[in-house]
Amino acid sequence: MAIQTRRSEDGRTLTIKIDGRFDFSTHQSFRDAYEHGDQEVSEYVIDMSDTTYLDSSALGMLLLLRDYAGGDSANIRIENCNSDVRRILTISNFEQLFAIR
Repeated sequence: MAIQTRRSEDGRTLTIKIDGRFDFSTHQSFRDAYEHGDQEVSEYVIDMSDTTYLDSSALGMLLLLRDYAGGDSANIRIENCNSDVRRILTISNFEQLFAIR
């Protein structure tokens, strides 16, 4: 499981790419991906194009990111989910909290 980050040229968008399983074993590396950035970041993109699995702890980590990014005013997109990941997000009503594309 690898987590990679990429900043946009203007530094305002942070993309976090999750490869493989997104579960409790990735907790610290996921938090490190966004907590050690600077305050210029105003938008977060979670790229799940290579995410094969997520569990309830991953859902909790996404909620922690949402709180960190500003709660209801957070600008977070979850992109490129496979059908299994998308189904878990839908069942969990995450479409109410995040833009999922």
